Amino acid sequence: MGKFNFRDENDFQKVRDEAEKFYKAIGEVYCPYFKGKITFNAKGLKHLKFKSNRQARPREDQYSRLKLIYLAPEILKQSHTLQGIQQLKRFESQKTNNRWERVMKDVTYYEFIAVINNVRAKVIVKEVLGGEKHFWSVIPFWGINKEKSKRILHSGDLEND
Repeated sequence: MGKFNFRDENDFQKVRDEAEKFYKAIGEVYCPYFKGKITFNAKGLKHLKFKSNRQARPREDQYSRLKLIYLAPEILKQSHTLQGIQQLKRFESQKTNNRWERVMKDVTYYEFIAVINNVRAKVIVKEVLGGEKHFWSVIPFWGINKEKSKRILHSGDLEND
């Protein structure tokens, strides 16, 4: 069994609790590529556990991402080069007049890839026009297709990966 596969519910809960505690302690890190700070806010942690507001990620997916969370600040602290960028327009939630609304905004995703401790991971930073850059996701650089038992890469959809 690989180191990113959980054995039982207790193992999953332990990794989840440790990852949440670690994540909340990060706050922000300085990224040399941006020459500025990247915030680790609640949006990034939520994205590691949910694909969308009402759709939780499968436990195997959550487990591998939460297990890799310790790499995210290190990758950003050491990144001087951007590996990818994606710009698009998306509906984003925004609080206006004491209520939440979905507003069309320009969104940019920045990709950083690194190998640390023999683990290859991709870190995504999200920036909504007019807002701060914040951690969005950490992605194991490969997955396993259960039907064919072959290694597969991420889908390429940075909002949902």
